[in-house]
Amino acid sequence: MPNDPALPFWKTKTLSEMTTTEWESLCDGCGKCCLNKLINDDEELFFTDVACRLLNLGSCRCGNYPERKKHVPDCQVLTVENIPEFRWLPSTCAYRLVAEGKELAEWHPLLSGDPESVHRAGISVRGRAFSEDDVLDLENRIVEWPE
Repeated sequence: MPNDPALPFWKTKTLSEMTTTEWESLCDGCGKCCLNKLINDDEELFFTDVACRLLNLGSCRCGNYPERKKHVPDCQVLTVENIPEFRWLPSTCAYRLVAEGKELAEWHPLLSGDPESVHRAGISVRGRAFSEDDVLDLENRIVEWPE
């Protein structure tokens, strides 16, 4: 099956075999990876409803994707090399799903053909997140909905 041209690329290629275009198209545009996260002393991960200041809260896309690391030094740029660290990505993330050998959700734009499907499905941060420029206390902003 790996060479079956009828199958989509994410079922026939590993993440490391994907082209840049294929890799980038895996992003569903939910914006959850741009939410600030907290890790406690027990290494438990907690999502907040506070997004990186570069995230456009309407489109759920980075406002300066090419230079994001320059403007936000602790931005976690996804690469094939850091796949083992993907545990901080939400369980709905296509990068994580493909790395774990799981199926993409039916609302994913690669399946639906519509970039708005992630928002209509209620998966994105649209209408639920706040910019870190507007929030001071992350500990009081922990939410469960990203998972």
